[in-house]
Amino acid sequence: MLKSIDFRPVILAGGSGTRFWPRSRRARAKQVLALDGERSMIQQTVERLKPLAGLDKTWIVTNEYLAHEIADQLPGLPAGQIVQEPVARNTAPACGLAAFLIERQNPNAVLGIFPSDHVIADEPRFLKALQKGIAVAAAGDNMVVLGIEPTRAETGYGYIETGDYTKDESALHVRRFTEKPNQNRAEEFVAAGNYYWNSGMFLWSARTLASAVREHLPETAPLLEGIAAAYGTPDFEAVFHALYPKCENISVDYAVLEPRSAKGEHLSHLYCLPAEFSWNDLGSWASLYEYQLETRLRGDGEGNVSETEGHLAIDAGNNYIFSPKKFVALVGVENLVIVDTEDALLIAHRDHSQDVGKIVKELGLSGHDELI
Repeated sequence: MLKSIDFRPVILAGGSGTRFWPRSRRARAKQVLALDGERSMIQQTVERLKPLAGLDKTWIVTNEYLAHEIADQLPGLPAGQIVQEPVARNTAPACGLAAFLIERQNPNAVLGIFPSDHVIADEPRFLKALQKGIAVAAAGDNMVVLGIEPTRAETGYGYIETGDYTKDESALHVRRFTEKPNQNRAEEFVAAGNYYWNSGMFLWSARTLASAVREHLPETAPLLEGIAAAYGTPDFEAVFHALYPKCENISVDYAVLEPRSAKGEHLSHLYCLPAEFSWNDLGSWASLYEYQLETRLRGDGEGNVSETEGHLAIDAGNNYIFSPKKFVALVGVENLVIVDTEDALLIAHRDHSQDVGKIVKELGLSGHDELI
């Protein structure tokens, strides 16, 4: 059945990855770095989707700083399918533009929206879940989100409240989306047992998403349709630069999914597909440390994870060290992130790794653009 479905992955790769400074910079953001192995995050994302869609079906939405690097890392991807946003406008305009572009080619094509920087293990299970979701999305005016069963009361993720299974038990009805709850609510969600983390991976037909954008973003939709109409013409770049900055700056969750779920679980055509594969969004140095401690890099017995020429730890534990050209010695320190690059050194407590992005903001305000 899936062979007859036109599946088009749309990979969102426009972020600046500020929480992975100083390794991550504007032109070398997290998605083009090899944080987990030898291949970059975006190369891994494209590779795991290849059994379902080749490069000729794959679209990338990124920015002018990363487009050339992405093109170099993904030889064979048609140049016209690397869409460079002139300004960042969050995920709703990015997803909406992809929908309008692909709707003009095939309105029945199923779009898969994928972040470019997630780590997914158990790829056969991932592909199996994806195939099931593609079939649900192709079956009507349906929107499917892949949900991750929470393992802790995480406050940095969005949550999906689910209802009953569909009659064929292919997916769960969605009742409500909640963005980044406080600690108490996160604990309540995990204890309830019917909440999932929002993975940021969505499936819907081009027509379904385009119609939803027209309904819920009535001022932005005509701008995106105007850009899509100019695609492939000499005027495209000028139209893109003129209209895209006028689009509303909003996530696809807030713009489309939350209004749909507010209609009621049986009317929204909004479904959650619980994932049975291992997932990590690697959102900070702390999450990279935890992931590597559990998987590829096992640590030194004291909880230190090291990507260095070598390290020595005396009465030191639970630290993350990245220093590819220097030997690192640790004495009497715990729970630190130490990242050494050619022009910058980061030392932070692991509990504050989410705040690394603030450094990038301060560097910008103080005129240190060479470090950004």
